[in-house]
Amino acid sequence: MLHITLGDWRETDPVTDELGRSYIGYKDGMTVDDMWESNRGCWVLGERADSERFVVFSHQGVVRMVAEIESIDPTTSKRRVLAGRPLGPGDRAFDVYIDGPAPVQGNRNPITYFDDLRFDRRECACGCGERITRGDWIPGHDQKALHLRVASIGTVKEFIEWFDQQDTARV
Repeated sequence: MLHITLGDWRETDPVTDELGRSYIGYKDGMTVDDMWESNRGCWVLGERADSERFVVFSHQGVVRMVAEIESIDPTTSKRRVLAGRPLGPGDRAFDVYIDGPAPVQGNRNPITYFDDLRFDRRECACGCGERITRGDWIPGHDQKALHLRVASIGTVKEFIEWFDQQDTARV
């Protein structure tokens, strides 16, 4: 899971802010929508963020918001912005984390990651049924899935001919 530690609420200049925000950070009394819009970007996020399904936002050691990540989009700088939806009561990740202790504490970097097998495990994309915590595949299973599909058409040459025909049909 992605974990973002928020600073105190502060004003920003909407003219210079990449998302046009007039404030960022956290203060008591913020609505979930305000918290999401003011804090979902602009972050320096590595490749690992692309495989995360949830983000937990904390302030002063307490989880203040949990959201489901739908995509992570680039901004005009090298930073990125989260797209998704804040979770609420009845959403399992919300119920587990909200108002509890931050899952990562004492780190100077506001961006951290942690594994929670209750939420991070999903099935390998090849269809083998094995569970994974990151990415789409168990190592090597992407090749296994690809070769099974090639074999369903015939030889590699026949697969390439079939693929090229499909690609031409789309244009």
